[in-house]
Amino acid sequence: MSVRLRCLLPLLAGLVIAACVGVKSRPGNSNASVGIVTFNLYHDKADWPARRALAMAELRALRPDVIVLQEVLQHETLHNQAEDLADALGYTAYFISIDRADKIRRYGNAILTRHPVLVRDWAPLQPFDDSRTAGLLRIDIDGHPLNVYATHLHHEDNPAGARKRAEQLTDLLNFIHRTAGDVPSLVAGDFNVAAGRPELATLAAGGFDEAFTRLHPGDPSPTLNPHYFPQDARRIDHVYLQRERLLPVEARVVLDHEGAPGTWPSDHFGLYVRFDFAPSR
Repeated sequence: MSVRLRCLLPLLAGLVIAACVGVKSRPGNSNASVGIVTFNLYHDKADWPARRALAMAELRALRPDVIVLQEVLQHETLHNQAEDLADALGYTAYFISIDRADKIRRYGNAILTRHPVLVRDWAPLQPFDDSRTAGLLRIDIDGHPLNVYATHLHHEDNPAGARKRAEQLTDLLNFIHRTAGDVPSLVAGDFNVAAGRPELATLAAGGFDEAFTRLHPGDPSPTLNPHYFPQDARRIDHVYLQRERLLPVEARVVLDHEGAPGTWPSDHFGLYVRFDFAPSR
């Protein structure tokens, strides 16, 4: 090796390192993965202050990009639970409710994020006396927009309940079609029905795949907490990713550890999903 080449090698190595450090995360890169948690809070039942402490500890450790919450409550002596958690975590909260904004007691869903917010929107789902909603938060993740849709569907596990969920999912997809544009989208929340049920086929037909089943086919892991539902081992909390736009990397049950005996974060476990943006089309 010539003396000149030996002198140039350290300089070239330094330039390569500097170039690598300067590369910005792009969709499709593993270091561009986005994390989301969906979690039913169980409003203020069963010693909310103790449950809040358990949930806060794990959410801080997970530090997801987005948190989707259901059964969020506020009333005369309870600060809005989503806003409370967002303030403590350093996130922004978007609370969605059928209840008028001037009411003291309000109940609904929420989307929390630690990224810039581009768009907020929501719509009621039929039948309107069921108090169900679809919410949208479009966020900016390192220059890449993402639509996060949140919902909580009808709860009855019978044919009438299935018909209501099917109607609500049709409304939800119509809302998505009106608002999504060409931005990659996901849908998260408490669907009150296990993966694979016929009414959820509407989402598959609409271009969405359920992330947990995609990564763990046949895995029966529940999100209903057996402490509260000993006879009902279903996974009813889901994250659906837009097919070919968002690529699932990881999916697992979280917020599933007991604190003091009999104290759990909620009557549901949470679901954590991590995904990549697909390479630009």
